[in-house]
Amino acid sequence: MKPPALVLLLIALLSLLIPPGLNAYVIMYKEQYYRLFHVHYNQYPDDTVENIYWLERALGANFTNPLYALALIETEEEYEKYRYLFMMHLNLKMIEQYLFLANKYNKRRAFFYNAPWKELNLKSLGIAENCFENARSYWAEAASWAEKARDRRFRFTRLHGNGVEFWEDEAYRIIEQKTLDYGKTIDRELALLRSVREQFQALEEP
Repeated sequence: MKPPALVLLLIALLSLLIPPGLNAYVIMYKEQYYRLFHVHYNQYPDDTVENIYWLERALGANFTNPLYALALIETEEEYEKYRYLFMMHLNLKMIEQYLFLANKYNKRRAFFYNAPWKELNLKSLGIAENCFENARSYWAEAASWAEKARDRRFRFTRLHGNGVEFWEDEAYRIIEQKTLDYGKTIDRELALLRSVREQFQALEEP
């Protein structure tokens, strides 16, 4: 059953009277931008670039009021540690996204039959190298924030909610265990990439 013409007319008039964007959701805080970050089942380059964009915006934005934080915050000490952990986690996610992107363009080996596409492969390696270098810059930041979050002042400060407990584990693995070290991973990948680049440069078309 179609709605009466008068009802449709009233709806049209009301839509003209309501200012556009009145009920729009304004995104301005780190926590809001972080919620827009998501990992796809199949991580295509466009998906990764989109995630990098949202994470960059999150890094540059202000923190929301502690009442709306991603963890239960009751003291100033908890809020301070939360900010350190959040900054560390954002930088770690930036590293992961750049590594995803690098692996889309990276080559593990140069085969003789790749010779006709030598220049394309070299260009692809250049993109991967830039991604690895970008990831390296975020690693220094992540390690610095992790060190602040592991300060002795926060020894008995525990945060809970929305997976923030895992951020604590990340900081622990970086500072105490030394088992999370993207610096070593990136250096290893760059060394291999440059070796493969030399292989491509030496290729000659049959």
